[in-house]
Amino acid sequence: MALHYGADAVYLAGKRFGMRASAGNFSMEELAQACTLAHENGAAVHLTCNTLPREDELKALPDFLREAENAGVDAFIIADLGVMKLAERYAPSVQRHVSTQLGVINSATANVLYSMGASRVVLARETPMKDIFEIRANTPKELEIEAFVHGAMCVSFSGRCLLSNYLTGRDANRGACAQPCRWKYRLVEEKRPGEYFDITEDNGTYILNSRDMCMIEHIPELIAAGVTSFKIEGRMKSAYYAAAVTNAYRHAIDCAAAGEPLPQVWIDEVYKLSHRPYCTGFYFGDPGQHYAETSYYSQAEVCAVVEECDKDGNAVLTQRNRFCRGDKLELMTNDSEPVPFTAGYMENVDGEEITSTPHAMMKFKMKLPAPCGRLSIIRRLK
Repeated sequence: MALHYGADAVYLAGKRFGMRASAGNFSMEELAQACTLAHENGAAVHLTCNTLPREDELKALPDFLREAENAGVDAFIIADLGVMKLAERYAPSVQRHVSTQLGVINSATANVLYSMGASRVVLARETPMKDIFEIRANTPKELEIEAFVHGAMCVSFSGRCLLSNYLTGRDANRGACAQPCRWKYRLVEEKRPGEYFDITEDNGTYILNSRDMCMIEHIPELIAAGVTSFKIEGRMKSAYYAAAVTNAYRHAIDCAAAGEPLPQVWIDEVYKLSHRPYCTGFYFGDPGQHYAETSYYSQAEVCAVVEECDKDGNAVLTQRNRFCRGDKLELMTNDSEPVPFTAGYMENVDGEEITSTPHAMMKFKMKLPAPCGRLSIIRRLK
C-alpha cells in the first residue's frame, strides 16, 4: 500500500534488532521479497536496526547485517555507534542512516556521525524548525536530513523512556513499549487503599499523554529548512492507514515541489484517519498535551479493497467491513481526489445479487463511479 500510494522508500524490520518487537516483522526470505517489490517500483527499503544491542547480542549482528545486505536492503537505520561500525565492516554496500533514537538535535553531532559514515540523520522529533536551518547550513550538503512529519509522539525525549520497563517489564528501548504514558492515573493515599482520587484540575487525568504530529500543511517550510526526506510513523498501523496517509503526503510534497498551494482535500484526508488530537510537534514551539482522554478519532473506515477493475468501473472487491446497498461511500485511488458515491447493485462472485456484505474478506462485484486500479480503496465516512 505504501508503494502503491506514492512512497519513495519504506522502512521495516527484520526478526531482530528492530524497535517494533510486536509488529509482523520480516524473515530474511520475506525481506528479500520486499526489496524486490520496492525496487521494481523504484523505491528503497530501509531496515530498522535501531535497538541498543546488549553484549550477548553482538555476536548475532555480523550475520544479520550480511544477510540483510544480500537481501537487497538499501539502508540500515541505526541508533548505536557500535552497530554503525559493524555495519560498515559487514555490509559495506548498505547506507547507514542514524535513527531518531540517537537524538540528533544539532550540527556538531550530525557532523561526527557523517565522519563515521552516516549518509543520513533522522532528526530527533524535538528539533525546532529554526534549528534545522542551522543544522543544514553547518553540515556537508552530502549529508541527508530526514524528519518526522506525521504520527504518534512520545512523552520522553526521542523515545528514551524507562517507564514501561519499570511498570510492566516491557522495555521501550527494545521495541516492547506498553505505552503507560497513555494510561489514566489516579492518586491513592497510603492509609486509604481502594480510595482513588482524580489527578486533575479541569484538564484531565491522562497526565503523560501526548498529541499526534501532523505537518501536512508545512511541507514547504520543511523543504526550505533543508529536510530531504519526510518520515511517516506507523509500522503498527493498518494497510489502509499506510495507504491514506502516504497518499495525502505524496500530494502535499508534489504540490510543494511544483510551487502550488495544497488543496484542502488532502488536509481533510489526514483527519479521516485514526489519530489523537493533532499538533505540529516541536517545530514551532511546545506541542502541548491532551489530558482529557487517550482516544483515537477518525472520520472514515475502510469497507473494501479493489482486486481488479475495468475501464467502465466494473470492479471485483474484497470486503474489509460490512456495508449495504444505499450506503454513502467514497472511492480512494492513488491518482485523483476521493470520489463520493452511493453503493448500488452488488453481486457475489457466482453472479447472485446481494444487498449487503455479511462476511469478512468476502469477494464481490460492484460498479464504481470511476475506473480504478488494484489496491484502490472503498471507505465509508462516519
